[in-house]
Amino acid sequence: MSEIIIIIQFFFAVVIGLYFLNLLRGQQGNKAAVEKESRIELEKLQRLREISLSEPLSEKTRPKTFQDIIGQESGIKALKAALCGPNPQHVIIYGPPGIGKTCAARLVLEEAKKNPRSPFRKNAKFIEMDATSVRFDERSIADPLIGSVHDPIYQGAGPLGVAGIPQPKPGAVTKAHGGVLFLDEIGELHPIQMNKLLKILEDRKVFLESAYYNSQDRNIPAHIHDVFQNGLPADFRLVGATTRSPSEIPPAIRSRCLEVFFRPLLKEEIGWIAERAAQKGGFHIEKSAAAVVSMYADNGRDAVNIIQMAGGIALSDERNHISKEDVEWVINNGDYSPRPAKMVGDRPQVGCVNGLAIYGPNLGVVMDIEASAVKAARGKGVATVTGIVDEEEIGGGGKKVRRRSNARSSVDNVMTVIRRCLQLEPKDYDIHINFPGGIPIDGPSAGIAILLAVYSAISGIPADNKTAVTGEVSIRGDVRPVGGVPSKIEAAAQAGAERVLIPAENWQETFSKSRVQVIPIKRVEEAIHISLHHSNEKLSASSVIPETDILAASGSRKKGYDCTY
Repeated sequence: MSEIIIIIQFFFAVVIGLYFLNLLRGQQGNKAAVEKESRIELEKLQRLREISLSEPLSEKTRPKTFQDIIGQESGIKALKAALCGPNPQHVIIYGPPGIGKTCAARLVLEEAKKNPRSPFRKNAKFIEMDATSVRFDERSIADPLIGSVHDPIYQGAGPLGVAGIPQPKPGAVTKAHGGVLFLDEIGELHPIQMNKLLKILEDRKVFLESAYYNSQDRNIPAHIHDVFQNGLPADFRLVGATTRSPSEIPPAIRSRCLEVFFRPLLKEEIGWIAERAAQKGGFHIEKSAAAVVSMYADNGRDAVNIIQMAGGIALSDERNHISKEDVEWVINNGDYSPRPAKMVGDRPQVGCVNGLAIYGPNLGVVMDIEASAVKAARGKGVATVTGIVDEEEIGGGGKKVRRRSNARSSVDNVMTVIRRCLQLEPKDYDIHINFPGGIPIDGPSAGIAILLAVYSAISGIPADNKTAVTGEVSIRGDVRPVGGVPSKIEAAAQAGAERVLIPAENWQETFSKSRVQVIPIKRVEEAIHISLHHSNEKLSASSVIPETDILAASGSRKKGYDCTY
């Protein structure tokens, strides 16, 4: 009997041994197959890496130093002030595309590392993400920006998942810990992500949640307990870049950031970028060709793309120089539109005034405001306004309201001021006010320009063609502050103006160093005095215009009329 038991035991021992032997062989076979497949894939990857095309011209011309970033000296100075000191701040950079916002932020971080007082260490990272392409799952399965938790139920959870342990996955905010998180097009970030980001900026850490986490579970590793209880570190400085205007960015994020403005490039700067791009591409470019590029390219990226295409045409003809004809062909084939480069008129005209407007983030433009006045039957005159000024849409968050435009309201204000303060009756004239060019007029800043155009048309006095104006007009004749004044002053300088009239409340000492003469005004009579009656005089910003001269410029007023200032 005992012999039979021994035989049975031996049999089962052999069976079990063969089972584990086959299992071991299977594991070794699987391991060998995996290693073989891995070697094949690595060889394929290596062969792919050995294939390399020539470096694109856009890469060759990418700024490597601050000197390579053209036209942004003021913006870079502000960015350094915000990030290179002992207490770096969060920043939002405004500006059109292709002017060096990303490169400037990267270079400023490297500059900050050189400052011994800066909290940025030598190994501080620059993590770059595009807000338009950040994808996240509302169930918190995946979130590359904030971070997520890989719960055990999801495929690929690994050994920890098999053991029922949730696994935190750091996001970009944690990867940027101790450095800079650059978020391009921050205005496009999803509202849910924006709210999460605001919380992280306050706490400087990320708290993750999971239904599978139990603080009493001793099987969960200590580092995962630490993450869930104390959060992932996320002490970084946010640098957001956007092509939107400040009013389109959520106030909550703006209140936590310093705001830096990069200006659009001038025509001469676009031409310089085109010449440098051609040189780095191994081409010689004609001056006339670079001038054409500067007329159509809005930014450095556009200029480089035009040069790259024109260079391809030259190479196909076995030439190493880019001609004007090459660039013109690219412009026509690419359907490029000319830059808005309005210049002031060559002579003073009755009823034509240079107004100033904003048509994009940090982008100013000079626009004509025209007026005509024809004598009508007493009190029977009508006012006609043409241009895109009829109504505008305001509001957000699912609720929008259509209302009469501010520009149209400015026309009504002007009529009241002319009647009340300048002692003229606009209803004695058929008045036609026109905003040419198809540019939508939004906001009250055209008020002073409308008033000057109408007064010039009624009085027959030409308006100075070298003066540009901006400011809101109240019904009492006061000139009130408006927005975007620095951009408007720059636009006036580019358009060939010699002086700019701005509201006195907008005056800054830095304007005294502008390329044009900037004159602050408080009353409409001052604007009339400067723009219509003394167009050939050189007036300083601090000059005081006697009240008697203002009265003479605007006509006698009835005694006791309430238009004091």
